[in-house]
Amino acid sequence: MTDLTRLLLACAAGGILTFLALYFLPFGKTLLGHDRGRKYVEGSEVNIGKPTGVGLYFSLIFTAAVCAFTNAGAGMYLMMILVLIMSFIGFLDDRSKSPWNEYSKGALDFIVALLGSIVFFRFFGNELYLSFINRSFILNPIIYIILATVLIIVSINATNATDGVDGLSGTLTIITVITLMVSAKVHGLLTLQKALPGLALVVIILVYLVFNHYPSKMLMGDAGSRAIGFFIAFYFMYLKLPLAYLILGLPFLIDGGLSILKITIGRLTRKKIIILPNLITPVHDHLKKRAKFSVPKTWAVICLASLFIDVIYIIVVMISRML
Repeated sequence: MTDLTRLLLACAAGGILTFLALYFLPFGKTLLGHDRGRKYVEGSEVNIGKPTGVGLYFSLIFTAAVCAFTNAGAGMYLMMILVLIMSFIGFLDDRSKSPWNEYSKGALDFIVALLGSIVFFRFFGNELYLSFINRSFILNPIIYIILATVLIIVSINATNATDGVDGLSGTLTIITVITLMVSAKVHGLLTLQKALPGLALVVIILVYLVFNHYPSKMLMGDAGSRAIGFFIAFYFMYLKLPLAYLILGLPFLIDGGLSILKITIGRLTRKKIIILPNLITPVHDHLKKRAKFSVPKTWAVICLASLFIDVIYIIVVMISRML
């Protein structure tokens, strides 16, 4: 079986099975939780009662499709298992009658992120490529594992925090993954084998957006957003462009990451230091509450900003390749 055949089969199987799973939601009444709404979150009341945690369905399908058709070896299988573990952790929180303690979730994030970093280093190495100077470097293993752990934790939480507007987290995921793949292709770092998990996820999320565009019928919940966040961090490392997350991940970092940073600093200083006091975070809530943007307009503004950042990045990368 050629690499192209593997890629096409993974995308086709992932897309078809995701559509069937989300259309019929097998065991949904007993398996899934229902959205509780979010305190202090603008407009969250419209989601109360909607099925949440459907990210477990597409995470199962995604990891199965990748494992069934990849030829990347044991390292890829182990990383997919960790994606699934992160999804299951999020799913348990989705089903809980009350939200989990944030310290408990943080501890679990750290454990899975550290395991992911060690597994990645063991099977895929510690090389990273710097886009703008077209050079690769080998980092000290300990430093690489520490930085990889931080990247995974940041990506998990930033992606999770953006999941508050219909279609937003999924659309940003698609834009980010495609731009990352284009950048890797420009640098000669992308093969069909390496494209398989990224394209499979893009197809699966596109299918999910059929059910999650405004007004949404269902929500991915932490089961989806936390698994996607883990995979995004892994994929940046897998394509040897982890530092590119600082640019391509800006929409996640600005929209969701600022919320995590603001809360963390406030708690560490016992609210003696509150950064950006006039900004409601996540930023999509600021746009809805303060700017009075509708849900579709909020989605459009953030996604267009993401596209603008990514197009500029690709142009700069292409120019740097010609110099």
